[in-house]
Amino acid sequence: MDRIDCVVIGAGVVGLSVARSLAMAGREVVLLEAENAIGTQTSARNSEVIHAGISYAPGSLKGRLCVAGKVALYAYCAERGIGHQRIGKLIVAVQEAELPELDKYVKLGAAHGVTDLRIIGAAEARDMEPEVACVGALHSPSTGIVDSHGLMLSYLGDAERAGASLALQSRVLAARPTADGIVLDVGGAEETSVLCNTVVNAAGLGAQQIASRIEGMPAGHVPPLYYAIGHYFSLARKSPFRHLVYPTGREGALRAHVTLDLGGQCKFGPDLSWRDGIDYSFDPSREAAFYQSVRRYYPGLRDGELQPGYTGIRPRLAGPGSSMHNTATDFVIQTPQVHGIAGLVNLFGIESPGLTASLALGAHVAQLVSNMQA
Repeated sequence: MDRIDCVVIGAGVVGLSVARSLAMAGREVVLLEAENAIGTQTSARNSEVIHAGISYAPGSLKGRLCVAGKVALYAYCAERGIGHQRIGKLIVAVQEAELPELDKYVKLGAAHGVTDLRIIGAAEARDMEPEVACVGALHSPSTGIVDSHGLMLSYLGDAERAGASLALQSRVLAARPTADGIVLDVGGAEETSVLCNTVVNAAGLGAQQIASRIEGMPAGHVPPLYYAIGHYFSLARKSPFRHLVYPTGREGALRAHVTLDLGGQCKFGPDLSWRDGIDYSFDPSREAAFYQSVRRYYPGLRDGELQPGYTGIRPRLAGPGSSMHNTATDFVIQTPQVHGIAGLVNLFGIESPGLTASLALGAHVAQLVSNMQA
């Protein structure tokens, strides 16, 4: 049986970053991906936003790693020539009753060291975005957008140059802790088994399923998984916006906001609903709700201008009725101190801002692995 030092399960943006950090620290790394390409699920079906770090509970991993990851990501993209733009974001209050929400974002941001936020009046907001109707707004200048696929390819390149290898169509079927390490049974063209010193379960939407296949994994330490699907509609003409535009109170089903891609295309979304599994089918019946939601802050949207775009699914740890400010929706990173299985690190609930936080997440997990073997 082949022996491998470190195996990372899942080649989404976070798994790639973890593999990169481990390989650059001198570890032998094999990255296992069940699909036939990297980053085909959550990492490919999102808003591609570089978040500022202003929407997460004080003291949360999401908030801390988002802010650290944002700083690292801007520097990394500039150094590597990866497409990105620091275009900024407006969170808009459409009614007077929504203005206190802006103060909440300022406080949440301050709790994680985000100090560049500024509350502005309706006139200044109109100067920045003439098509937006609001009574006030919060300006976040450090929010941006990034080419997520280019970023993932760069992470993979870094990892491979440091000696890591990628195995596609390699699904983990079972795992058994032994006195010598963790044995992984891996499917593919030919099923094989490998003995690993360290296993990092970064399988995203599949992380709970992988964990449940590990012999001896305490069921109580495998959190529930809720499939939170978001739809995106694109605008069928040139974008009238220069910034990202988010309405306040965007945790409900009608939370469609303005996102721009690097080509200037405008899309609205995601909304929020729930599915029983991985199902990316597009529900066109949500169109009417999108028109209603978007017209609250963009009354110039005309009938027929929304076109179906795509969907994405977040691996949520809390279901309907939960808020992103709730600590129950924080990233969960489990080491052997929690679950008792030597050499295993589980990552659960790595949804937004996982893309923004990816470099910080990779470094954090690599440090945990180093500490486990110290």
